[in-house]
Amino acid sequence: MALSGEYEPSPEQWVREQVERYEATGGAEANTLPDRPDWPIVVITSRGAKSGKLRKNPVMRVEHDGVYAAVASKGGAPEHPTWYHNFLAHPEVELQDGPVPHTYRARVAEGEERAVWWERAVAVYSPYAEYQEKTDREIPVFLLERTD
Repeated sequence: MALSGEYEPSPEQWVREQVERYEATGGAEANTLPDRPDWPIVVITSRGAKSGKLRKNPVMRVEHDGVYAAVASKGGAPEHPTWYHNFLAHPEVELQDGPVPHTYRARVAEGEERAVWWERAVAVYSPYAEYQEKTDREIPVFLLERTD
């Protein structure tokens, strides 16, 4: 079931533009980090923890056997990204990896499961390792499992 409600675009211009281009082309364009065709992204729609409005974010594409990871790194900042709180408050999200979005349920990976997924994430996007070194918090890894 698709998420419905009012969409509030990101205050970050690059996020707005990437999401708009990705969705307009069914993921054929704007599907990697800018100027880095070797680092693919997906677009995740979540519901705002406080506002209830729909939010969309490009997130590194980390996938294994149909399950996706969303790494709440925020570049190694001391605090979690805003979408971390959205996922906890409203774990039903949409993930678009190509032309069609699907509904997923997000949950935080812990213990050995997190360790396995962390290695997968670093293999896809090596800066995650540097981000972890920059912060005292353990960077959360959400697992997104399809529900539709």
